[in-house]
Amino acid sequence: MTLGGGYMLPSRQGQAIAAIGLGITVKTDGASTREAYSMFEYTVPAKTDGPPPHLHTREDESFICLAGRLDVHLGGEDFVLEHGDYLYLPRDVVHAFRNPYQEESRVISVVSPAGLEAYYQALADMPPGPKDISLMKKIMADFGIELQLPPEVR
Repeated sequence: MTLGGGYMLPSRQGQAIAAIGLGITVKTDGASTREAYSMFEYTVPAKTDGPPPHLHTREDESFICLAGRLDVHLGGEDFVLEHGDYLYLPRDVVHAFRNPYQEESRVISVVSPAGLEAYYQALADMPPGPKDISLMKKIMADFGIELQLPPEVR
């Protein structure tokens, strides 16, 4: 629905991007916000891990929990986000998240400046089948995202 140049999207509606094993719905992107920010609605199924530990060198993130609970590891600290909770994830700080609980969790993520939508689309455009980790690392590097795996996994 267009509102004098703006628009309204109901919950769970927007552009769906199938990447990283989560439900990612783009609510707004850089083209809509003059590159100021992007906003996503993440659906994290029960008993699902999100991305491995990583950091963003170009953007800050914010999470607002809409439903369920989400465990977030941020800069050496652990947080449990519940309905209405807000967490700021600054650039250059290692973070990861997961949903170890029995119910789905839903989170709004605001990313500033915009651009993470192009990263998710690049991951979604990878060939089907087992993922080529070297290609994934290249895509991450192209978008200023650094994987921070523990030494025993590297």
